[in-house]
Amino acid sequence: MWDQLLIDTQVATAESAADGFGLIEHGAVAINGEHIAWVGPARDLPPDAQRLTGTIHHCGGRTLTPGLVDCHTHLVFGGERSLEFDLRAQGVDYATIAARGGGIRSTVRLTRELTPEALASIALPRARALMADGVTTIEVKSGYGLDTASELKMLEAARLIGEQLDVSIEPTLLALHALPSERSNDRKSYIDEVIQELLPAAAERGLARAVDVFCESIAFTLEECRRVLTAAKALGLGVKVHADQLTNGGGAALAAELGALSADHIEYTSESGVNALAKSGTVGVLLPGAFLMLGETQRPPIAALREAGVAMAIATDLNPGSSPLNSLTLATTLARAQFGLTAAEGFLGVTAHAAAALGHTDRGRIRAGMRADLALWNVAHPRELGYWLGKPNCHAIWRGGRQVAHLTA
Repeated sequence: MWDQLLIDTQVATAESAADGFGLIEHGAVAINGEHIAWVGPARDLPPDAQRLTGTIHHCGGRTLTPGLVDCHTHLVFGGERSLEFDLRAQGVDYATIAARGGGIRSTVRLTRELTPEALASIALPRARALMADGVTTIEVKSGYGLDTASELKMLEAARLIGEQLDVSIEPTLLALHALPSERSNDRKSYIDEVIQELLPAAAERGLARAVDVFCESIAFTLEECRRVLTAAKALGLGVKVHADQLTNGGGAALAAELGALSADHIEYTSESGVNALAKSGTVGVLLPGAFLMLGETQRPPIAALREAGVAMAIATDLNPGSSPLNSLTLATTLARAQFGLTAAEGFLGVTAHAAAALGHTDRGRIRAGMRADLALWNVAHPRELGYWLGKPNCHAIWRGGRQVAHLTA
C-alpha cells in the first residue's frame, strides 16, 4: 500500500485551521517515494494499512511538522568576526572597525582566498547544525565575493554542500551587497559588470535560482537595485530584496513592484510599503538575529503586516557580521519575543511562509502530494518550537521520503 507510515504522532500540518497549526491529534502520515501519500487521524486509516506498509515508524506521541525552511542565510563565508562583536561592545563604531580592516571587507578578503571546496568544508558544520534543528531546506546566498569569479565560487560552494549533505540547498546570488573597495570610484561600471557578466554567468551555469540586492542608504539605491533585478527577471531568475532594514528607503515597495519572492528585514517599511507587499503577495521575512546583535530598536510593523494579510516568514540570516545565529527554532523564539508574533505565526514563519519566500509550493505543509520533508520533535505541542532557548528538541528528519537523520532518543 505505502512505503512508510508514521503513527502515534500528533501532526501539525501547517494547513489553514482555526488553531493556526492545522493540528491533528492522534494523526498518521503515509509516504510513497518522495511524497506524502496520506495524512489524517489514525482512526481513519484503511484497515490493512499497517499490514501492507513497508516500514512503520512508531513516533511515541511526538509532534510531526513539515521540515523547517531557513529562507535567508549567508551560510558560505570565510573566517569569522567575533573580534568586531567585542569591539562594538566596547563602543567602537562600524566606521572605525572598517578603517582597521574589519567589517564586510574582511569577510570578502578571507572568502576570496578560499576554493569552493574549502568554503563548502567550512560551511558544512553550520549546515549540519541547521539540519539538527529540523531544517530540510536552506537558502544560501553569495555576496562576499564582490567580483564575478568569487561570487560564482560561492555559489559553487553552496552546490557542493547540497551534494555532500542530504538537504535542499536553494542558491541565491546576492548580486548587490557592498561596493568592493577596489571599485569605490567605479560604481556604475561595477553595476554594469554585475548585469552584463555576473547575472548571465550564474544563470547559464544554473548556479542560482534567485537574485537578491541590498537596497539601503549605506548600500545601493532603488534605481541601481531596480536595474539589477529587472535584468535578473529577464534571465528567468526569481528576485528578492534586503529591504528597509535601517531606513525607509522604499525597498519593500520595490520588491512588490517587481513581484519579488520576498522582502527581508523590513523594520522601517511604511504603511504604503506593507500594502504594496499585500497586493503583490510578496512574503515579508523577519530576521531577529540581526535585530538582536545590532541592538536595533525599530521593530518591523507586525500589526500592519498582520492586518494587511502579508505572509510573514522567519529566518536565521546566518552570517559572520550581524547574525551569527545557527538555529532556526531559536530565531523563531527571538522573533516571538522581540516582535510579538503569536505561536502560530512563528510556526508558519518557518514552514509554509518560509517555503513561499523561496517560491516553493511543494513543501512547508503536510498534505497529500507534497514532498515528504518532515521533522519529528520531542515536544508536546508545535508552539514549543518558538518557546525554548537553545533546547535540542528535534528527534528525526525526513527529506524527500528518506529518513536523513535520527537525532535524539
